Amino acid sequence: MALKLAVLSQKGGTGKTTAVRHLADAFRRAGLGVAAVDLDPQGNLSDYFDVDPEAEPTVRDVLVGAAKAKAALHVAPDGVSVIPANLQLAEAEVALAGKMGRELTLRKALKPLDDAFDVIFLDCPPNLGLLTVNALVAADFALLAAEAQYFARQGVEQALEVIELARDGLNPDLVWLGVAFTIADMRTVHSRDAQTALKEVVGDKLLDAVVRQSIAYAESAERAVSIIDHRPDLGDDYLALADEVLERLGLPEARRRLAPLLDGGGGSPAR
Repeated sequence: MALKLAVLSQKGGTGKTTAVRHLADAFRRAGLGVAAVDLDPQGNLSDYFDVDPEAEPTVRDVLVGAAKAKAALHVAPDGVSVIPANLQLAEAEVALAGKMGRELTLRKALKPLDDAFDVIFLDCPPNLGLLTVNALVAADFALLAAEAQYFARQGVEQALEVIELARDGLNPDLVWLGVAFTIADMRTVHSRDAQTALKEVVGDKLLDAVVRQSIAYAESAERAVSIIDHRPDLGDDYLALADEVLERLGLPEARRRLAPLLDGGGGSPAR
């Protein structure tokens, strides 16, 4: 069965979607079959993967029962399968609100994909509403993205409350994988203090890899190219983060296949 990993944050601007895009790419390079579900009506993940903005069906169609998940998969140029989103997804969230068993909708919809992929990433919207709850109920694991700034601690605490609600109500097996520290400039006292404050709250759940801040991420998003190709020096941050996540997911063979990239070897190992 595919492992499903929900990536969430309490607000926008934390590097969450960038994390999904590059973890998915790193996992693909590690030889895993990877899909990504864009659950943000802004559709930024879909754009970053260079999925046609007019592509149909979308995740909205899947959630309202107008299309099956397999039919909504669109293969991005780099080989990751994406279920895209657009602004119509906001309408679907409203429609779901009045539906019986609404929190289970995504879990049921994704079940037919279990045999098709090794890992499915769920890119949650930048809030803790119904779409995020659907992702957490569908997921096996949850990863938080936290920007290196003063309010990161508060955002993580709020997100953890939602994870606990999902566990208590509908998904008791949900595992909180940890917190990815993103958009950081560790040369500054502010970033270092933010990291220390987070460490005090989450302990060893704070992953060691730090994703550095850079305008190059905006450039790579505009070109719909992975940072691993656009700026390999910065891509090393995500390869290191991917290695940690793979370890916590219990996927040693994928870590072994990723190792040559961590050593600067480049390329995409075969499955």
